[in-house]
Amino acid sequence: MDAHNKKFKVVLDAGHGGKDNGASYNSFIEKNIALSTTLKLGKILEKVDDIDVVYTRKTDVFVELNDRATIANKAHADLFMSIHCNGVKNAPSAAGTETFVMGVTKNASNLEVARKENEVVTLEKDYKVKYDGYDPKSPQSVIGMSVQQEDNLINSIELAALIENNFNKVRKNSRGVKQAGFLVLRDIYMPRVLVELGFLSNKAEGTFLNSEAGQNEMATQIAKAILDYKKEYFGGSAPDIKSIAPAAATSEVIKTTAKDSSHTTTVVNKAVSSTSNSNSGVEFKIQISASGTRLALKKQNFKGLEDVTMEESGTLYKYFYGTTSDYNQAKAALKEAKDKGFSSAYIVASKNGKKISVTEALK
Repeated sequence: MDAHNKKFKVVLDAGHGGKDNGASYNSFIEKNIALSTTLKLGKILEKVDDIDVVYTRKTDVFVELNDRATIANKAHADLFMSIHCNGVKNAPSAAGTETFVMGVTKNASNLEVARKENEVVTLEKDYKVKYDGYDPKSPQSVIGMSVQQEDNLINSIELAALIENNFNKVRKNSRGVKQAGFLVLRDIYMPRVLVELGFLSNKAEGTFLNSEAGQNEMATQIAKAILDYKKEYFGGSAPDIKSIAPAAATSEVIKTTAKDSSHTTTVVNKAVSSTSNSNSGVEFKIQISASGTRLALKKQNFKGLEDVTMEESGTLYKYFYGTTSDYNQAKAALKEAKDKGFSSAYIVASKNGKKISVTEALK
């Protein structure tokens, strides 16, 4: 928080709405499930004194994608979260959650998810002008969208990892953290994620997401991730989720978490910067993974990388490769980690043990 102790502001964006139904399978409609889950999430967060919640929509209305970004930017929010549901034709067994951060990717499945969510722009007037010639049928339009702020991307991945780790504890079907070019995320100047709650084309998963119990459970896990993220990056304390979430959802979380306490899942591979002892106090490290349980620091667990360290952060164990005060050495270590298969690795920095942005570290 800043010196004036301003409240932590969250913008909640229920995907689609009005004339845009989003995914529709088995009588399950994405816009309705997204809105209902978003309102439940907001209701939980509104119980926390130092959090302000802003909605892009609270009813079944159509909101253009650039207007959603405008709402978030004018609010000077601390994070933006867009809630959606997935769906795929001719694959009724497809299931699981995914959380996306803004990025450039050539992965075919990620491009397809982004393309489907971005198709809504064709319902807007002059969309090719407003979105710089964007063509929803062209993969190049998705690939060509750039990440605007490196520091926000790092924070976005941290939040996305917390969300997917929570989902995996209670649903055990996380598909992980991914990067793709979503128009709704493009012009937002803060950490931002897009959550796909599951596949409506899967009848069992759609039934769960269309239920009060399912929506409460998913909202509770997202709320817990936001509170843990806020505590780590903005300080203060995180209230016990049991005290603010629906009782049925929290009791199910406790029951399932206890049963799955031995389960390990790598949610996202990435790199973070830290520092070695130097006169400036600045260190760089490469964060290579985040897991829900402790992993032995053996090179076999990290694709042959040695000099791996671990830090505990809330419900996650974060794993780092290398420690240096030289940024050029950190870039070399980053390349090595990526060459080993940690394709989403990135550098972050710390000074005297406190996280700072890479930009600030380089100054």
